[in-house]
Amino acid sequence: MDKKQLSERDICTKFITPALRQAGWDELTQLREEVSFTKGRIIVRGQMVKRGKAKRADYILYYKPNIPLAVIEAKDNHCSMGDGLQQALEYAQTLQLPFVFSSNGDGFVFHDGTARSGAIDERRWLCLPRWHRQERRDRTKPAARRVPVARSVVGPVSRVERVAARS
Repeated sequence: MDKKQLSERDICTKFITPALRQAGWDELTQLREEVSFTKGRIIVRGQMVKRGKAKRADYILYYKPNIPLAVIEAKDNHCSMGDGLQQALEYAQTLQLPFVFSSNGDGFVFHDGTARSGAIDERRWLCLPRWHRQERRDRTKPAARRVPVARSVVGPVSRVERVAARS
């Protein structure tokens, strides 16, 4: 099968959704596809009123129900992995989400909006991160040794925080 002949929707179905499944994201509670999040701009011309095109994210990942975490923008394989990043960044800004991914089926480009430097932090990944699994690991640790899940989701834990969590 030649990926170049597949549409964006085919790329989503055959490559991105299986990658999300393989990374452990639950399709029923943590993943939504083709999410419309605006109704479109209102355009007024004289006495005529109509709506513009609605904005629609290809995927939104949820940490827990009703707590969105990231947006994924998919492109067909004619585009590079990062071609959807700017569009996804606009969606993330509108939805106030910290993490953004872009993919063309070959891999993922990641942008961390929580980076303290303010610079775009792009990493090319062949699979997706497993933030949501942190909570499951924490349940197996004694209560005194648990690392707060929110801290591990928001960004890297500093050395001091790691040492404090061990003691």
